Amino acid sequence: MNSDSTLSTFVAIDGENLAIQDWPLEPGKVLRGVVLLVHGLGEHAGRYEHVASRLNEWGFSVRGYDQYGHGESGGRRGGLPTETRLLDDLTDIVDATRARMGKKTPLILLGHSMGGLVAARFVSLSIRPVDGLVMSSPALDAGLNSIQKLLLAVLPRFAPNLRIGNGLDVSLISHDPATVSAYRADKLVHDRISIRLAGFIAKGGPATVALAAVWKVPTLLLFAGADKLVNPAGSRVFAEAAPKQVLTARCFERLYHEIFNELKSEPVFAALKKWLDSRF
Repeated sequence: MNSDSTLSTFVAIDGENLAIQDWPLEPGKVLRGVVLLVHGLGEHAGRYEHVASRLNEWGFSVRGYDQYGHGESGGRRGGLPTETRLLDDLTDIVDATRARMGKKTPLILLGHSMGGLVAARFVSLSIRPVDGLVMSSPALDAGLNSIQKLLLAVLPRFAPNLRIGNGLDVSLISHDPATVSAYRADKLVHDRISIRLAGFIAKGGPATVALAAVWKVPTLLLFAGADKLVNPAGSRVFAEAAPKQVLTARCFERLYHEIFNELKSEPVFAALKKWLDSRF
């Protein structure tokens, strides 16, 4: 956390604490909108400080939160007490964020990886209205093999709370060695995933892609063509099916999973800025 951001605690409906981080605009700067960041599996909102800084420069205040079982929020690491927990928490955070915003101020969700899936699922189910959605390497296709699919068809009934290693190869998050080293050294990062959380990802991706053809919310889809952690095929199928008037899609063929943390991330930020400028 830097001096320009503030940490606070949000109490979820079951009493668990969720850590919230806000990056407000400098005094006197005109507010164009609010961006709500939804982080990926095993990580936390604090890793998006450089993204928040860019958004602040462009006139957007930023709020991020650590999802249940992640970062400085409560819950067992990688756990998921109910299938809808991540969506329920996002609903509460959206409501709380809207309550402190001007009624005409746009609210945009920006989700990465698992967070991209959570944000997209939230939008696909029309849980709450939002003005825009940005998906960064979303987990729309978990890339499961036949054995993993079989296990996820059976295990959730018998051991939904069993937590195992997520199997992610950290060296493949980015081509930037500094990013990889920082990820490995980050005490708030973990590698746990429960069977129920794995099932949410495995089912939620295809269910979201299945609704792409009736998509209504202005959406920017940014994904990595060389992604080895999430199958980019899910993003490609979504991009093909979604109405072109609401979806802008861009594939960065040579980038790894964390496109905002790549050595050649400038084109990614440029694509985000162009879309925000055209919409807001």
